[in-house]
Amino acid sequence: MRKKAPIQLMGSRLCGRCNPNPWDPVYASETGLRGPIQTGEMSSAYISEMCVNYFGAAMFRGARYNLKYVGSTFANDVITTFGKVVEKTPKGDGFRFKVEVWAEDETGEKKTVGFVEADVDV
Repeated sequence: MRKKAPIQLMGSRLCGRCNPNPWDPVYASETGLRGPIQTGEMSSAYISEMCVNYFGAAMFRGARYNLKYVGSTFANDVITTFGKVVEKTPKGDGFRFKVEVWAEDETGEKKTVGFVEADVDV
């Protein structure tokens, strides 16, 4: 899945927009950044959307995310999410899947990495 990091969505509500780095290009430049940066929650949301598209409703019943932010995502970066099934364990009438997931920018630099687990047809 590919997403462009739009600056309009990047103001963090968590701090009442008190940190202008995510939405003010001038301030971000003055602090040494090449542009406004996304909050980590946005790349997590991209990974979540990818998982819901793949596993469907199973992502809303007992799924588990373990993600780590490893690089900054800047305004207008194009982020692509990836996943690779690394375990498939029988559980009940279905399976528990463990998926290695990551998000990277258009240069291939990883921004978020981790694992997702979901029960399917359990």
